Amino acid sequence: MWGWIALIVGGSALAGVLLVGVAVTLVYPSIPDVRQLADYQPKLPLRVLTADGVTIGEFGEERRQLVPLDQIPMVMRNAVLAAEDARFYEHGGIDTVGLMRAIVSNTLHGLNQGASTITQQVAKNVYLTPERTFSRKLREAIIALRLEDELSKDQIFTIYLNQIYLGQRAYGFAAASEAYFGKPIANITVAEAAMLAGLPKAPGANNPVVNPRRARARQLWVIERMESLGFITHEQAELARQEKLKLRADSDAPRLHAEYVAEMVRQQMVAQYGESAYTRGLTVTTAIDSKDQTAAWQALRNGLLDYERRQPWRGPEQTVSLPDAPDDVDDAVDEALAAHPGDEQVESAVVLKAEPKKLELARRDGSTVTIDGAGLRLVQGGLSSRADARQRVARGAILRIVKNAKGDWEVVQLPEVEGAFVAMNPQSGAVKAMVGGFDFARGQFNRVTQAWRQPGSSFKPFIYSAALEKGFAPSTVVEDGPLFFDRATTGGQPWEPKNYDGGFEGPMTLREALQKSKNMVTIRVLQSIGTNYAQDWVTRFGFDADKQPPYLPMALGAGSVTPMQMAVAYSVFANGGYRVTPLLVTKVVERNAQVLFQADEPALDESMRAIPARNAFIMRSLLQSVVKNGTGSRAYRTLRREDLYGKTGTTNDSYDTWFAGFQPSMVGIAWIGYDNPRQLGVRGETGGSLSLPVWTSYMQTALKGVPVAKSQAPDGVAMLDGEWYYDDYPPGRAVASLGVDSSGSAPFSPSGWQTVAPGSVPGFGSNMPAEAGVVAPAPPPANAERRKSILDLFR
Repeated sequence: MWGWIALIVGGSALAGVLLVGVAVTLVYPSIPDVRQLADYQPKLPLRVLTADGVTIGEFGEERRQLVPLDQIPMVMRNAVLAAEDARFYEHGGIDTVGLMRAIVSNTLHGLNQGASTITQQVAKNVYLTPERTFSRKLREAIIALRLEDELSKDQIFTIYLNQIYLGQRAYGFAAASEAYFGKPIANITVAEAAMLAGLPKAPGANNPVVNPRRARARQLWVIERMESLGFITHEQAELARQEKLKLRADSDAPRLHAEYVAEMVRQQMVAQYGESAYTRGLTVTTAIDSKDQTAAWQALRNGLLDYERRQPWRGPEQTVSLPDAPDDVDDAVDEALAAHPGDEQVESAVVLKAEPKKLELARRDGSTVTIDGAGLRLVQGGLSSRADARQRVARGAILRIVKNAKGDWEVVQLPEVEGAFVAMNPQSGAVKAMVGGFDFARGQFNRVTQAWRQPGSSFKPFIYSAALEKGFAPSTVVEDGPLFFDRATTGGQPWEPKNYDGGFEGPMTLREALQKSKNMVTIRVLQSIGTNYAQDWVTRFGFDADKQPPYLPMALGAGSVTPMQMAVAYSVFANGGYRVTPLLVTKVVERNAQVLFQADEPALDESMRAIPARNAFIMRSLLQSVVKNGTGSRAYRTLRREDLYGKTGTTNDSYDTWFAGFQPSMVGIAWIGYDNPRQLGVRGETGGSLSLPVWTSYMQTALKGVPVAKSQAPDGVAMLDGEWYYDDYPPGRAVASLGVDSSGSAPFSPSGWQTVAPGSVPGFGSNMPAEAGVVAPAPPPANAERRKSILDLFR
């Protein structure tokens, strides 16, 4: 009997060996050449960083970082070995000891313990599909043996640590450390390493974001294994068990919102490198500063939300039907809020109970919040029984809620209005912050670079700059009085421009006129220097000539600009007359630290000069007056700095509002308006009421700790009687007045303009040179109407 048993067992074993041999013979020809893994080159995403190293975007199918083994902390390596393959450095690719142990455990205890080594997992993840078949397992084993022959243990382990999928779109432990904990793997703790090491077995079920309970149980098991294998001491294990993990998803730290920047960089990289930009591991460093970017994002959003608080209530975003059964309400709330996602500042919530003076709402995290008092100010009308159906707030209404400055909840509405903000270093052109709209998720249109809008009065400084070169000075007196252009003059509709307040104040200096943003004065100045000359002059600042037609409305900012163009233009004033190119991308590095692009160290030189230094200096003096004593004074009262300069801008009917300003180390441009232009507010908003607060809020952060800059007068200027002049056009040579008689009271009614000879016009200096090209009003003809004329105004 024993002979027959031996024969049967031996025959079965032989048959098994023959069967495996046949299978190997059939499978082996299709086994890939694993030698290529000696130069492991996985797909690495395009990563975009701030100047201070904060990730602002990743583009690619897989979120991954390629990290050499010696840069992965030993605690992370030991945690993986403890969890996945403690005998990794002892076996030859297939752990027969571990395999037998797994068979016994599974047989005796009904477990489902696996026995795949790290080498086998590399074989499966790199070369095979996840199907569970005999042929796939056989191929896996053969590839594992080949890997052990061709690569060192450290090479195999490096591939595993960088290749394995760990949930949250993260491939490899370095990417997982960022995804789960928001920190580089070099700073990982024992508890965090154990949590990550528990993921390869089941990255979905053991995910601490999705299933905290199962993730915790797996983490404790890994800690126990690390202690039993001697990787950590008992004391370290106890501390790890007690450590409370802070997941990135639960972090109170504000997320850095630079989506518009990341998208700009993505487009540039794809244009430069094609589709391979998504897989070749490009790391792009930008000039963006994370602190400045956060300040800009917060300032613009707060400004837009403040504007919406002043607008009528438009009603809930949607009203859904909620079931009566409490157990079913949570599912209905989750479904409703999934269709109306919020963010860390503006949350979406569903009304559970609505009373005339109180609301109870369900949040996305399952908690409830009660709002009453001032928090209901916006929706008070919607809580009335007589409320219009579109505005009524009732059970099932989906609302937006925020925490105000006092930490109390209040109901708001998502802005329909949009905005843009950009900040730039005027010395280097480095773009420090860029926010292209309220929410990138609502649309990728970047209003900083793509929105062409009328600049309104924020364009006036460029007309004044041109006038300085024609002999005007800050002390030149110009008439602030009515102007009218008839059909014969315009060739179309009559035009009667007005000041914003509708009134007129008579003769005033250019300094006072810019402080008060007087339209009539600027039109007279432009009419004096000539529209063609002004059009040519403004191109020095980076504006497109074809978008600044040479007609008088140019004086009021009737052309088209982008916020980025305005940042470049105001930088010319800020840096002493140089035109800089915006610098966003500073460095591009491929995998293995190969530098593909490095921006040159920026430095101002005379080849970049746009306007004379003395012109920029006097314009800074005028713009300083606007901030200290004019329409921008709110910034001065808030920031209390002497080195602030800027100009408000409000277009006709308040379609666009601007504030363009700077401190010598930072230019900031804030724009607010509707994408489809319409009036801002029932009574109309201004640059001072709407855009200036955004600029001021940003500068409070950007200028913190920055010393007050002292302004040094360049060659070519002189101060006389408390006012600045070009030294070759002092009082008596500069244009003394425009549009007023020698008494400074009655306006001329000129029918044209003429170049004047020295001393030939009352109110002008006797030594004014005609060759300077200075123009002055011609004496009025007898019985002339009090009207200005200009040819082809609107042609």
